[in-house]
Amino acid sequence: MSENILREANVKTKKDTIGLDSVKKVILALQHLVAMFGATVLVPMLTGLDTSVALVAAGVGTLLFHLVTKGKVPVFLGSSFAFIPVILTVKEMYHGDLTYAQGGIIIAGALYVMTSFIVKKIGVDKIKRFLPAQVVGPMIMVIGLNLVPVAYGMAKSNLIVAAITLCVALTITLKGKGFSKQLSILIGVVVGYLVSMKMGIVDMSVMKEIPVVAIPSFTFPKFEIGAIAIIAPVVLAVFMEHIGDITTNGQVVGQNFIEDPGLNRTLLGDGLATLFAGFIGGPANTTYGENTGVLAITKNYDPSILRLAAVFAILLGFVAKIGGFLRTIPVPVMGGISLMLFSMISLIGVKTIKNEKVAFNMKNIIVMVAILILGLGAAYIEKYTGVAIAIPITASVKISGLSLAAIVGVVLNVVLNGTKK
Repeated sequence: MSENILREANVKTKKDTIGLDSVKKVILALQHLVAMFGATVLVPMLTGLDTSVALVAAGVGTLLFHLVTKGKVPVFLGSSFAFIPVILTVKEMYHGDLTYAQGGIIIAGALYVMTSFIVKKIGVDKIKRFLPAQVVGPMIMVIGLNLVPVAYGMAKSNLIVAAITLCVALTITLKGKGFSKQLSILIGVVVGYLVSMKMGIVDMSVMKEIPVVAIPSFTFPKFEIGAIAIIAPVVLAVFMEHIGDITTNGQVVGQNFIEDPGLNRTLLGDGLATLFAGFIGGPANTTYGENTGVLAITKNYDPSILRLAAVFAILLGFVAKIGGFLRTIPVPVMGGISLMLFSMISLIGVKTIKNEKVAFNMKNIIVMVAILILGLGAAYIEKYTGVAIAIPITASVKISGLSLAAIVGVVLNVVLNGTKK
């Protein structure tokens, strides 16, 4: 009889342990989702894409990533900031029709998939020779600096609200400790939102007619060579960013994910996630630094927690009230947050040049200056002189800006420096 009592006690203890572990997993998964939420929905909010679709795309994209990487890499995929300027360009070119941007995103995803097979065939070292720090650093700087005027345009409608939002987010980012530091974006938005409510600039009328649950506004893509030529080359800029994210993630976890499951598999995961996002109307997906930060703080590297967070993201995408609430966030609040995020992207480019110890010789300076001038100044040169610095594709379509800067930077570096390690 005592043996039966002991056996029942052991069974109960195991059930309690399983239940406790399940609760912990749910809490940790929600923590990852909260950390990723702000940046993930910011991209569609800035570009005009649907926030609910972006959440579904991020969730499904994360599950696809885990599928092709054998479930080994603790990664959550979110909306890529690198595609914001080119999406906005295509949006303006096609009079607000973002389905053409979807077509470009799909081709970018397909290029990512092709790159994964090329990496597997010839090895990552040979690919990296075409994308050294003197090329990648300035390209990342161009991405951030091109977006700063967009952020200021949003902020200037109410500079007080934007400044408060920015200061709160910056203070937490620089001075915060523990998990609160990972929530700097979310806390900044909440404080900015509360200040906006106090000032009476929050319009809640949009919430009245929205149902609690609804199918997100999925859209089908349209393909046009002009949109593809503008968006697809951004893959060059995000390729090295991906390598950096996966390497950093591996350093935190204590594993070499570049070797196992392999860079070709992580690239394939990103590519498939971006393909899927393009087909349903979401922004391109990529690995996130916020995710690595949460891993470093919690010291829990279980990939299944990230997959659970992905499921929560998908479910959240079907809660229409969430999307409606996001649309009530005042523009200057998002402007203040965007100023910080886009400036930080530019600083990442500077750090890339510094950390890789790029030699400031004449050849490298020419490469870096060419990328910065083409990426930042070409539009102004055309505006004030009428001289268009671009590669014509058709009579009305041309490759310019970041896409042109990326292509010229790679080619110019090969000409001047070759492809030595």
